[in-house]
Amino acid sequence: MERKFGWQLKDVIMVAVLGLVFAVIYLAILYAGVGVTAALTPFGLAPFGYEIFYGIWFMGATLAAFIIQKPGVAVVTEFLAAFLEFLMGNMGGPLVLVSGLVQGVGAEVGFAVFRYRRYDTRSLCVSGILAAVFSFAWGFVQNAYALITPGVLVAMLAVRIVSAVVFAGLISKAAGVGLARTGVLKSYALGAQYGTAKVMDDEEEDAA
Repeated sequence: MERKFGWQLKDVIMVAVLGLVFAVIYLAILYAGVGVTAALTPFGLAPFGYEIFYGIWFMGATLAAFIIQKPGVAVVTEFLAAFLEFLMGNMGGPLVLVSGLVQGVGAEVGFAVFRYRRYDTRSLCVSGILAAVFSFAWGFVQNAYALITPGVLVAMLAVRIVSAVVFAGLISKAAGVGLARTGVLKSYALGAQYGTAKVMDDEEEDAA
């Protein structure tokens, strides 16, 4: 069956809802990271204070794309979340818009690699990893990463990639499947794949 790539009204609404939800989550993680960074400072690990959570900042893009499965969803959702986060008072100011766009583009490229025809654990993880790499490259400009020693830089990138795989890849996959099984995504391909009817069929087969 040919996949339809055009957006519908339900897609716009879903992107808006997810953008708002993740704007709140992103802002909360931003301030939580301040405390974690302070706690790690005495041990010389302050640069890793945010890296541990960085994958959460890519989840809006990967989860939205996993649900809607159309081009442009990842970058639009991530930028919208960044814009709403900016309006809510992100202490980074307008630069958060650039960060959101860079992360969204990285995540979008991850799905484009598979020609927008694969939405599974592999594509979500690749999307998260590319979002991590793109955001890290932007960090050289925004946060002067060039002043950090190479060994610490490599370690920071490694932690960010692991965080991206865990949060933007594995947890986004689990969240999408979980939502689909509640029946709220029945009008999406994901709902048809993992919806309540599918779960009931699986349970009946296990019982047989």
